[in-house]
This record gives sequence, structure tokens and C-alpha cells, in this order.
Amino acid sequence: MRNSTDRFMIPAITGISVLVPVLVLLLMYLPERYNFIGVEMGTFPFFHAILNFCTAMLLIAGYYAMRLGELKWHRNLMITAFVLSAVFLVSYVISKISNDPVPYGGEGFMRPLYFFILITHILLSAIIVPLVLFTMYRGLTGEVIKHRKIARYTFPVWLYVAITGVLVYLFMSPYY
Repeated sequence: MRNSTDRFMIPAITGISVLVPVLVLLLMYLPERYNFIGVEMGTFPFFHAILNFCTAMLLIAGYYAMRLGELKWHRNLMITAFVLSAVFLVSYVISKISNDPVPYGGEGFMRPLYFFILITHILLSAIIVPLVLFTMYRGLTGEVIKHRKIARYTFPVWLYVAITGVLVYLFMSPYY
């Protein structure tokens, strides 16, 4: 059964879910960078790692709050994780506009490990956008059964993306 806001929210979430990865992909291939805020390259990745780490901690805390029946805490922790992820996304877009991509310089067994983590991180980052948006929407509208059903998939994927975001930073930190 669909509620009255579904007619607006489902197309909006779908549109955002397509627009965000396409925008990020296009920014990766900008012919010229525009550092309009004057921030040095190394600042963004460190900030992004902090946001990802905090998001991971909030997700874990939110999961345990839910398991303990502390639903108000669960809601507030997950909303905070969502806000940090949104801040990350805006900052990431600004960083892609401002700075050229930095190649990974590692060698040996670390190289395939890094690329495995990076590729899975990127692919799941695109998938997590609609998952998070639908999970948040269903939770905030009180559709508990639908919320739980999608949250089972959203939580591990979102946590993986947050943790691998930190790992990508750690792999890349010598090269910034």
C-alpha cells in the first residue's frame, strides 16, 4: 500500500539516486579544475576520512540503539549519520571540482587490495544513495515494516562504504 506522499517522494528519491552518481562521474572527468574556495588538496581527503569514520560510528551506535529498543536514539543517530553523509557528498563534489585526481602509487600485494577496496567502495557508494534515502523516508514516515525490510540491506552496505572510505584515505594518504 502506498501512502499519499509516495507519489512525490519515490520519483524524487529515484531522480536524486540517478543524478548524484552521474554528477560525481562527470566531475571526475572535468577538463579543468576550479579551486574556488582555495583549499589545499590534502585537506579534503582527511576531512572525508573523518566524516566517514564518524558516520561508521554513528551507524553502529544507531544499530545498537535500535536493538536495545531505544528508538528515539536510533532515529537521532541515523539522522546524524545521514547529515554527515550529505556533508561528505557536498564536500566530495567540491573536492572533485577543485583538485585533479591523485593516482595511487602503491606496489606489490597492496595495489590489488587497494583497487579491490576502491572499486567496491565506488560501486556500493552509488547503490547506497537510494537505499539510504528510501530507508530514511520509510523510517521517518513511520512505515516500520518497510523500513526494517530495506534497512537490513542498507545498514551493512552503508557501513561498508563508510569504513572503506576511511581505508581508501589510509591507502592514499602518502600520495596527497
